[in-house]
Amino acid sequence: MPNRLAAFVLAAVLPAAVSTTALAQLRTIPPDARLGTLRHVQEMDVSLDGATERLAPGAQIRDAGNRIVLPMALTSPTLVKYRRDGEGRLRQVWILTPEEAAQGEERK
Repeated sequence: MPNRLAAFVLAAVLPAAVSTTALAQLRTIPPDARLGTLRHVQEMDVSLDGATERLAPGAQIRDAGNRIVLPMALTSPTLVKYRRDGEGRLRQVWILTPEEAAQGEERK
């Protein structure tokens, strides 16, 4: 019985202790990631700064909470940082938090 109680308390407290903001602060966006505006077009096609491009196989798009999301989550133009693979396709994408977006705009 004590193990069940401990598990219940842990399950109730842990999500509150690890907030989305805290998780977002743990992510590291590489310094060579470029700033752009991304929107989903169809399937694996996206619009990056107005030009249609194809995502690389296995591409990862991470939301502001650092969770992996599907390309379809980008229904409207979204400020992102991105990296390309060896063939020039989009390989890694980070949707920026408002704080990260403000920092990115300052560096433009």
